[in-house]
Amino acid sequence: MNDKALIIMKWIFEIVLIIILSFMYYLNKPVNSPRVIYIPEGSIGKIITQMHNKNYNVSKLDTFLLRIFGSPQSGWINMKTTLNSRWDFLYKLTTAKAELQEITLIPGETTYIFLEQLSQQLRLNRDVLEKEYALQTSWIEGAFVPNTYKLPMGITERVVIRVLLNESLSQMKNLSQKVFGLYNEKKWFQFVTIASIIEKESANIKEMPLVSSVIYNRIKKGMKLQMDGTLNYGQYSHIKVTPARIREDTSTYNTYLHNGIPEYPVCNVSVSAIRAAIFPAKSEYLYFMRSKKGTHDFSCNYSTHLDNINRATK
Repeated sequence: MNDKALIIMKWIFEIVLIIILSFMYYLNKPVNSPRVIYIPEGSIGKIITQMHNKNYNVSKLDTFLLRIFGSPQSGWINMKTTLNSRWDFLYKLTTAKAELQEITLIPGETTYIFLEQLSQQLRLNRDVLEKEYALQTSWIEGAFVPNTYKLPMGITERVVIRVLLNESLSQMKNLSQKVFGLYNEKKWFQFVTIASIIEKESANIKEMPLVSSVIYNRIKKGMKLQMDGTLNYGQYSHIKVTPARIREDTSTYNTYLHNGIPEYPVCNVSVSAIRAAIFPAKSEYLYFMRSKKGTHDFSCNYSTHLDNINRATK
């Protein structure tokens, strides 16, 4: 081999070495990300682009590298730490599924109780959850849609509130678009507030339109609602309403004291309750009383209502 060939071979070797060293340097560079991240379904290029838009320091080269590692898993990924080498970061995208915890928000439950549930099941700070909720929505109550959510262990308080609010808002907007053809937040939450009273007062879904009609009929006649369920707000969600509580509670939730509906929803509500609030039954009912069967007897006048009370309390 002549000197020229040796020089070319040496030159090629040096270039290859530089490429290898650069490649190794790139793979060892740190990547900052949340400890738990969500990977949407889609192509590798789309996933990398979305990560870049979220300010993860990834590049188009990572699209090529991921084709070597394998396709990223869609869903929640637990990165274990917020700082990984690029090698570890890309590898974990294809292998590190997060442990998911099912959390059910039942219709009629208050946000106060639900935040407690989230803190216990996901091992999160209750006070931070409440702070994040207040920062991310102006609605004291009713911003969550009851459902069973699959949430990853290791998620932060800020992200879990954002995920739940975004998913709930999406469902609310979809339903509002179907019913009204648009989403008006103020108008929508008026219905949510009425729905929350319906949720607290109804014995079952079948009764909801009838309870709704009582609410509208009493408001139309200028009568106070006088419904115990409105006092089962926040931390009082499962506390029996007593005469002393009715006298002492001066909040807008006290429909024995104030006319109309409360300023905010009483709880988080189901689609059935919202539909009942929007489409009440046509009735003349002004009263209802829980019977010994667990359902309600509805009446149009006070004397019949007293008879229903006497039957229920004998």
